[in-house]
Amino acid sequence: MSSLYLGLISGTSADGIDAALVRFDNDDPHSHCELVRGRTCAWDEVLRARLVELGQGGDAKSLDEFGTLDVRVAEAFADAALSLLREADVAPSQVRALGSHGQTVRHRPHGAAFDERFPFTLQIGDGNVIAERTGITTVADFRRRDVAAGGHGAPLLPALHAALLSSNDEDRAVLNLGGIANLTLLPAQGEVRGFDTGPANALMDAWCERHTGNAFDANGDFAASGSVDDALLARLLDDAWFASPPPKSTGREQFHLVWVESKLKGYEAPSDVQATLLELSAATVADALRAAQPDTKRLLACGGGVHNPRLLARIAGRLPGVVVESTSAHGVDPDFVEAMGFAWLARQALLGRPGNLPSVSGARGARVLGAVHPA
Repeated sequence: MSSLYLGLISGTSADGIDAALVRFDNDDPHSHCELVRGRTCAWDEVLRARLVELGQGGDAKSLDEFGTLDVRVAEAFADAALSLLREADVAPSQVRALGSHGQTVRHRPHGAAFDERFPFTLQIGDGNVIAERTGITTVADFRRRDVAAGGHGAPLLPALHAALLSSNDEDRAVLNLGGIANLTLLPAQGEVRGFDTGPANALMDAWCERHTGNAFDANGDFAASGSVDDALLARLLDDAWFASPPPKSTGREQFHLVWVESKLKGYEAPSDVQATLLELSAATVADALRAAQPDTKRLLACGGGVHNPRLLARIAGRLPGVVVESTSAHGVDPDFVEAMGFAWLARQALLGRPGNLPSVSGARGARVLGAVHPA
């Protein structure tokens, strides 16, 4: 059997489709995995804008629109997979399976406000379409089984983080800085835990795009041009979600620009708001880590936010005594950790092994995740 798997994800920021081709040594649960090649493919801008709007709490105009978006996202994911394989000179037949996260358009692990009895999470990008377009067995829809078992369906990658980045010599944590930030706690001794800490890039990206036209704040320069508004930061931090205990997860439907605007007085300079949003991300990460694992010695960062040196510097500034560094220092490409994770989850599904950690998601037990669509 081939040892090649392919992972696909577009995160909360919807800033691109990350594709990772991953090689596993064998079918052993603890086998080494290696990134063979990674690629990020751009979204069609009109489609991306609509996905972001839905993710921030907007409603589909009709069932017809929702069905169309489900297929369009799948087509985009399939194109990303095939583009990566062409670059790597690998035939689809050489890939044992493809794991697709899809695009989250709503995440309600506590249920909708009008009826909390029915928790759900929804990622679109039909796995049937991806399997047809690529000719690769596709595993998709990973999160809903965990939610059905009483969990949050997130984060899903702490098991991979533990396999790649844990140490018997020190307490570590892995910080994924996507649209939303999440921590994986890797104590030298003890169980792996993980949870979302709040916004990472999503709010900063949205505010930057509104006021500069740029999709993200390159190097944190826009934030650096302003000053932190301590009163605004206090109002942002006062949100009850930050004080809630793990397991916890969130998304754009919780933290979006309307939420930011509700905390403004109306006279704030845009650059000061940007600086404050960056400080919010740093503060909530640092506060959560100190509370959950105070003896952490090393924080390993991955995701898009790893390229924002100002954000990493502020996180480090709030965590004296903790080494803050990229996962690249440990041989793991920070841009493709999540995509690698969905290759790993596809492998887990095909081998009939659990993909979740109940200590992380809060599910009632370990579950095999994902729906399999044969090639």
